Amino acid sequence: MSAPDYRPTVFLPKTDFPMKAGLPEREPQILAKWQAADLYGQLRAARKGREKFIFHDGPPYANGDMHIGHALNHILKDAVVRTQTLLGKDAPYVPGWDCHGLPIEWKVEEAYRAKKQNKDEVPAAQFRAECRAYAQHWVDVQASQLQRLGINADWQKPYLTMDFEAEATIVSELLKVAESGYLYRGAKPVMWSPVEKTALAEAEVEYHDITSTQIDVAFEIVEAPNAPELVGAHAVIWTTTPWTIPVNQGIAYGPDVAYAHCQLLLADRLIADAERDSVWGQIDWSESGRYLVADNHLRAELEKRITKLLGVTAFLRPDGEYNGRDLVGAVAHHPMHHLGGFFATPRPFLPGEFVTTDQGTGLVHMAPDHGEDDFALCKAHGINPVFAVEADGRYRADWLWLGGEAKNVINPNLNAPDGPICSDLKASGALLSAGPFQHSYPHSWRSKKKVIFRCTPQWFVPMDRPMPWVEPKSRAEKGWENEGGAIDPAEEGLAASPTLRERAMEEIARVTFTPDKGRNRIGAMVEGRPDWVLSRQRAWGVPITLFVDRKTGDYLVDKEINEKIVARFREQGVDAWTPEFARELLGDRVDQYEQVTDILDVWFDSGCTHAFVLESGRWPELQWPADLYLEGSDQHRGWFQSSLLQSCATRGRAPYNAILTHGFTMDASGRKMSKSEGNTVNPLDIMQTYGADILRLWALSVDFTEDHRIGDEILKGVADQYRKLRNSFRYLLGALDGWSEKERLPVGEIPALERWVLHRLAELSVELKAAIEIYDFNRYVSLILGFVADDLSAFAMDVRKDSLYCDAPTAPTRRAWRTVLDITFHALTRWLAPVLVFTTEEVWSTRFPDAGSVHLLDWPEIDAGWNDPALARQIGLVRKLREETYLKLEELRRNKAIGSFLEARVDITTTHHDRIAALTGLDLAELLLVAEVALVPGDAEQLTVAKADLAKCARCWRHLPDVDDETQLCGRCTTVVPKTEDA
Repeated sequence: MSAPDYRPTVFLPKTDFPMKAGLPEREPQILAKWQAADLYGQLRAARKGREKFIFHDGPPYANGDMHIGHALNHILKDAVVRTQTLLGKDAPYVPGWDCHGLPIEWKVEEAYRAKKQNKDEVPAAQFRAECRAYAQHWVDVQASQLQRLGINADWQKPYLTMDFEAEATIVSELLKVAESGYLYRGAKPVMWSPVEKTALAEAEVEYHDITSTQIDVAFEIVEAPNAPELVGAHAVIWTTTPWTIPVNQGIAYGPDVAYAHCQLLLADRLIADAERDSVWGQIDWSESGRYLVADNHLRAELEKRITKLLGVTAFLRPDGEYNGRDLVGAVAHHPMHHLGGFFATPRPFLPGEFVTTDQGTGLVHMAPDHGEDDFALCKAHGINPVFAVEADGRYRADWLWLGGEAKNVINPNLNAPDGPICSDLKASGALLSAGPFQHSYPHSWRSKKKVIFRCTPQWFVPMDRPMPWVEPKSRAEKGWENEGGAIDPAEEGLAASPTLRERAMEEIARVTFTPDKGRNRIGAMVEGRPDWVLSRQRAWGVPITLFVDRKTGDYLVDKEINEKIVARFREQGVDAWTPEFARELLGDRVDQYEQVTDILDVWFDSGCTHAFVLESGRWPELQWPADLYLEGSDQHRGWFQSSLLQSCATRGRAPYNAILTHGFTMDASGRKMSKSEGNTVNPLDIMQTYGADILRLWALSVDFTEDHRIGDEILKGVADQYRKLRNSFRYLLGALDGWSEKERLPVGEIPALERWVLHRLAELSVELKAAIEIYDFNRYVSLILGFVADDLSAFAMDVRKDSLYCDAPTAPTRRAWRTVLDITFHALTRWLAPVLVFTTEEVWSTRFPDAGSVHLLDWPEIDAGWNDPALARQIGLVRKLREETYLKLEELRRNKAIGSFLEARVDITTTHHDRIAALTGLDLAELLLVAEVALVPGDAEQLTVAKADLAKCARCWRHLPDVDDETQLCGRCTTVVPKTEDA
């Protein structure tokens, strides 16, 4: 007899929530609703008065489309703010942009060059206006792209460093430093771009491998008071920058280095090293001068270089040993001394602790114009720079040797072995070797051209000068706290007035770093960095608003004038700094002072953002200091450091309490992305193909603290994870169709499986909060994915689908499961809201169309009392049984002994009979999804499966002993079907 069709009586899930996401089309619609409803404003109102979490957004550069690094960075920032908001805190997010500086100026100049125009012929105010317009264009573009990512921030009022109020605050912060006397102008070698004609900060430099010309140059010793026998010998120096020889002013030696006085012998032919000793007497050696070089492996290396240049075997035969101190008071001729003038002055030997014997000759040529060590050593001995190299990298036209416009110092032809420098040195008998040398060299990351060290007058903040405004008593009063409380200088062993370096290092020790290795990274940089160069020689930026006395060289300190300067910048921005304004401020004194025309390093701009964003009051929801700064690890030398130094110089502490850093995104093969390599991944394309939520799920699934990868296959895997989550949401929505609070059962009345799900939710709540505490979003997402895939989909939902589909609506088991599903729904939508911002909104509004946004909700209410380790162990045992049982059932099904697991009987022989039997409240047949289970005591572990001899219920398809022959319904379904038909 054929069975009746009972399908209409089964309570299948119902939902309009589509399985196909269609995120590229759906997400913009959701975004438009958020914008129309001012979701960010709603959130600020809802969280007003709550505990604050202050995140300060580091300013990306307003130059170009968003790239994958931007996307990762802002998704992480958004996740931080959203998770803190979910925990119930007031966590505002004010986005910002860095708008001044050379990258923007360079792009505007490129437009002029394309038209064959000279930007220097354009009025400065007009040029700055074009820079401002260029920056605003990219601010608008990037803002739109970041909003498409689902970043919830104050897009109506972002901060821009080019806003007049921001420019005025930057000026104010500079003048605070100046008024304290902690600013000076000095001539020091700084990294200089001849192409861009400006000083560069370390953060504006990148390193590339190049091939330079290495040369060995002989300086004839003309005086040696402690070793007169060295007179007439030649001190040998080695350098990879031949262009610095024309400005040599001395030779550095190591006080403790051992030197050899050698006779240079030249063979009449090339002799292999292995046979030189055996044919020594057969070689026609000629003597070719005496030379001084370090007495170690460097002597042998020099021999090889001379041999290579001359084409005959060179041998340096030692005939005397000297200590570096024997060179005190010695002087030598410059190789081009015959030119007279600057070159005729004897070059002194100077003791340099930095001199090593790792490479070279153990003697170092000193060009104070072009090296930090050179400058410091020469300055200590009264030797000053000569400023022979102009801003464009060319020697002065009046320079006696190599002057004129054709001699650009970074031109390879100038430095080549057959170029003018080497040719002239060779003609004077001073060139011992010249050849290629591969090494890493700094380049401007904008123009990609080589930079040089060049001594120019610049403005500096000193790192090691005592901070004059910091007194021991005021430090405690200002509340500069360490982990142990207010700092007591006496107890800390600090000077009464710490230096900026000392104060910054104290703060680095206090601040929390995630990952912690960031502390050592920034600490090493601060510990070894030179004085901070604040000045740049460009047009688009905040001016250094100082007046320098033309007679004394001191800058004017006048608080009243400074207040007027700041006020004018609030009205006019950087265009306020004009000669006319100077005359207005100084009156009759205007000719007494030089108005500084340099602009500020943009890192000083961005280092001040904490002042005009957190302190200004323009965003009253913010406060100083920030709880967190978050950027890429490259910002240890950039924004993190400039903010630290600027804040320590003006406020005595860091503007942040914690720093979170991320690594860089590589391609799928682990290679650095590069347009030239063609391996870049465009986040805009990803959103167009997959949707923003897929990109967000990727960003929050990787270990972002290290370098990580992205590619097509990786994204396909993320999309698959997303589909599983979406399918689970669809199941929850369908299973909860028609839910009413009247159905809810007290937790004490629900079965063990449902209580176990609540146990898992209680565990997860604790674990997820712990992950948020340390910003471990990789673990956060992994925990949720594991719960959904393993605990819900593969187990609990699988078991309870029978109860959901076939129990009566009023049945306690079905009510219990729907009760737990409702709790689970609220937990998952909220927990995943910071990750899948669009999808969770779609899910929430599908179930609660009039309840507002899911992003306004707090952390779900999870009772810690639901945690039940004993029950978890019982369920763990059952799940292990399922795994073992299913292996055997699969074999039975492959052999066609059964068509479905529901037909099977399982016999379990076990020594743990009592333990399994004690699984109170657990129906093993139901949990294993089989017809029946029998527990058999025994001495050995054994599990057998077979087809059960039981009838199949035509409605629930279970094989049970109480199936009626006529209706073909089991007892449970028999009680449900009439009620359904009656309804």
